[in-house]
Amino acid sequence: MHATMSTTEIFLIAMTLIFAIPYLIWRMGKTEYFAPLVVVQIITGILLGPGILGAAFPDYYNFVFTAPVIQLLNGIAWWAVMLFVWIAGIELDLRKTWEHRIESGLTAGLALGTPLLFGCIAAAGMLMYDGWIGPNGMPWQFVMGVGMACAVTALPILILLMEKLEILRQPVGQRILRYASMDDVAIWGVLALILMDWQRIGRQAGFLLAFAVAGYFFRKLMRWLPGRDRWYVGLIWLAVCGFGADWSGLHFMVGSFLAGAVMDGDWFDRKQMDMLRHHVLLVIMPVFFLSTGLRTNWAVGGAAVFIAAVALLLASVSGKLLGTHIAGKMLKWQPGEASLIGWLLQTKALIMIIFANVLLDKGIITNATFTALLLMAVASTMLTVPVVSPKLERMKEIIFRSK
Repeated sequence: MHATMSTTEIFLIAMTLIFAIPYLIWRMGKTEYFAPLVVVQIITGILLGPGILGAAFPDYYNFVFTAPVIQLLNGIAWWAVMLFVWIAGIELDLRKTWEHRIESGLTAGLALGTPLLFGCIAAAGMLMYDGWIGPNGMPWQFVMGVGMACAVTALPILILLMEKLEILRQPVGQRILRYASMDDVAIWGVLALILMDWQRIGRQAGFLLAFAVAGYFFRKLMRWLPGRDRWYVGLIWLAVCGFGADWSGLHFMVGSFLAGAVMDGDWFDRKQMDMLRHHVLLVIMPVFFLSTGLRTNWAVGGAAVFIAAVALLLASVSGKLLGTHIAGKMLKWQPGEASLIGWLLQTKALIMIIFANVLLDKGIITNATFTALLLMAVASTMLTVPVVSPKLERMKEIIFRSK
């Protein structure tokens, strides 16, 4: 029977697994409190990868995830994550951050810099052993890349979790968004630095110059266009920027973020933008999670990968909490406020996974390092709601206090 199935039929079997398994786990297991559906989808991607399904049922794994099917899934995954990063760039609003630039800059800098430092130390330790640095990675790129992965805050997932906790529109929620927004810019800036190819520096500089000029005229065009046309033109702009960044060697993810970052969120209806983000997460991002899971690898030994993941998790959590506690001391926050903000900024999931995918694509890290980072991101995100919920109950007055 397997031999008579077409690539289309096998592709549809894979799509059925991608959507059915995480939904059943999420709904029947009632995981929403500690693992929202998006986190379950990421975990399912790992389960369906070569390290779990491939090891337990190699024949079935090789039947479903053939090279043509993986190629089809990757194409969908690329476009899905480009859309998601583009939306994240559009929703990035630095005007509020500028109004509170001293407080926001200090907090965001410490919340990013401290876990970055701790993550770099952990990465330097990993370099003492074989199997972690990629074939194209230089030590400084590996250390900086892994360190930044420990410092990342996933702005889109943070928004989803704060909506769930009903604090997104409260003063504390808006403050946390300001901090995360500044860190988001730093994350992509560091990624561009890591990916800087000195043999192609002319091409990369040319892309950035062309982007700056094109972006100026693009903004004028978008203001002139009616609202309905902006969606279509924005998607064309996304594809062009993604191509230009990838052609220059910066990776299409950097281009996707830049494409969104030069766009203003108020060009679009807020409800439509929220719906687009929701639909991207619902309809096509699960394919990206599965595609991510297919890249996991335990070649250096399962125990070593888990040990590395735990070390990275400790660096990430302790660094983020220490950074926000230092900021709280300097800015004279209320008791418990620094811990609350630190745990919410700990949310990683999607952006960290996207970041790690780029490092893997460029050969800076290996599949084993990617797997350890993926486990760290899932664990840190799953810790957020269970830790934050009881804190919110004890600190209700802070939720409504403006800063």
